[in-house]
Amino acid sequence: MRTFKNIIVTGGAGFIGSNFIRYVFKNTDFEGRIINLDKLTYAGNAESLEDVRSEYPERYFFEHIDICDFDSVKDCMERYGADCIIHFAAESHVDRSIHGPADFIRTNINGTFTLLEVCRQVWGDRKDVLFHHVSTDEVFGSLGETGYFYETTPYDPRSPYSASKASSDHIVNAYHHTYGLNVTMSNCTNNYGQFQFPEKLIPVMLLNMLDEKPLPVYGDGMNIRDWLYVTDHCSGVWAVVCKGRIGETYNIGGENEWTNISLVNRMCEILAEKTGKETDYYKKLITYVKDRPGHDRRYAIKCDKIKSELGWNQSVTFDEGLNLTVDWYLSNSKWVESVRSGEYLKWVEKNYGGRNK
Repeated sequence: MRTFKNIIVTGGAGFIGSNFIRYVFKNTDFEGRIINLDKLTYAGNAESLEDVRSEYPERYFFEHIDICDFDSVKDCMERYGADCIIHFAAESHVDRSIHGPADFIRTNINGTFTLLEVCRQVWGDRKDVLFHHVSTDEVFGSLGETGYFYETTPYDPRSPYSASKASSDHIVNAYHHTYGLNVTMSNCTNNYGQFQFPEKLIPVMLLNMLDEKPLPVYGDGMNIRDWLYVTDHCSGVWAVVCKGRIGETYNIGGENEWTNISLVNRMCEILAEKTGKETDYYKKLITYVKDRPGHDRRYAIKCDKIKSELGWNQSVTFDEGLNLTVDWYLSNSKWVESVRSGEYLKWVEKNYGGRNK
């Protein structure tokens, strides 16, 4: 079992990163410090961790830094004496990567390279340190009607997003084999849950339902995704960080496949029940739209390795997770309106002077 004193979490103001930081403080025996290193782009929200900042003022720190800024990252690592980096920071929306791939190449490839170079310089030959890289199942490409992604599945990315993540995965592996850097990696399926920026499927559909706007479903709606509740992803990453074999990759998934249209229909039913509407009330909003380019047909991941080696397992069923997610968005309209209206960006300007390091 590995232990660390000062962990840097990149992208800790984002959806998964903020949930991970909260999980570690509230659900593990970790006694050290966590430094949240985030650029605060449109999808990052430092306000999401205000409760953590208040409860752990001597153990939680925020640094407004771009992972591509070598000098700032190096200074941060040295000031805090970081002995572990858990790398969530990434541009992650497939549609955005199709329309503007440059940011994905810069952040996901160059940013990961910068972090690794800093680690190589600051840590040298130390073996009591770890760089954990968080990746995606999208690097494996698209599956047919049967079969699963395993850790040994050949890479076959289809979008600028997945190609950039595949590149970063290979760079991390190269630093392990070439320079002896202690690394672990994980590839996860689609996450959902609280604090997700309203551009991904579940929050988009939910908020459109509440506004009674069209629910846009790509193509025939039969694309299949494996859904993982964000807290289960966090527990999986923590298991790999603490117990995973150095140089190894672990798949973390929900083993829970849904077609997009079935998911949207189920969400319509859950929200109708919670708002006292007829069962099919929101389903009339479903609208089929032109499929996006290179839309992978099916993802499905096997998690046998992390289960057998590290004893991890999912703890939340999909229906439980969906209900928890809907309840959270219904109870946190202020957070939703803040990020949708741009008020959050004003908060960044006020608190960080608009710096975008």
